[in-house]
Order: sequence, then structure tokens, then C-alpha cells
Amino acid sequence: MKAKSSRKMMIARRVVRLRRAVAVGTQRVRAKTMRDLEELFDLAASLARGEFRTQSEGGVPVKVTLSQRREWARVAAYIAQIISRIAEGFDVREIDEQLAELGRLVDEARAKGRTEAPGRA
Repeated sequence: MKAKSSRKMMIARRVVRLRRAVAVGTQRVRAKTMRDLEELFDLAASLARGEFRTQSEGGVPVKVTLSQRREWARVAAYIAQIISRIAEGFDVREIDEQLAELGRLVDEARAKGRTEAPGRA
């Protein structure tokens, strides 16, 4: 009988150890994701605030227009929403979907700059 009891305890201890390892690993991924998103937010927000007058498009400096700044403000706001959701809880599938949407918004903001005529604000 004692062998069964010790095996049960061994299994229970291993489950607890595994849960701790997963929690620590998840927290590391979460922290890195938050840091990376904060950097992206800072970059998008600086473009939205007009801290950069030009940006390079194919090696050519192009003026950042008001409508482009609006698009980057939209990107920054979406990044802030993702950060808030991660702070509330960490669901890898949901975060992946949000990052895919963020990629689409960034592509849209970048494309908007290419289609506008230079010098318009």
C-alpha cells in the first residue's frame, strides 16, 4: 500500500512542479511580449506626434503627412489595447490574432504613405 501512496505523491509533486515551470515560462514570454509591444507603441506614437518630419521610402526621404500621422495614431492605439489585454490575461491564440491584426494595420499605415502625393498634409 505504501508504494501506491508514494506514487500518488510523486505524481502530485510532478504536476505541481510542471505547473510552476509553465507559469514561469508563460510569465517570461508575457514580459518579453509586453516589452516588445511597448517599444512598438513608442515608435508608432512618435510618428503620430510628428516627432519625425520625414521617413525613408525606398531610400528617399518623404514627408510624413497629417493623414499618415493619423494612421500611426490608430496603430499606437491598437498596440495600447493589446498591451492592456495582455496585462489582464495571457491567451497565446488571442495574442497571435491581435498581432496579425496589428500587422495588417501597420501595412495599411505604410501603404497610405506611398499612395499620397508628396507635399500634401
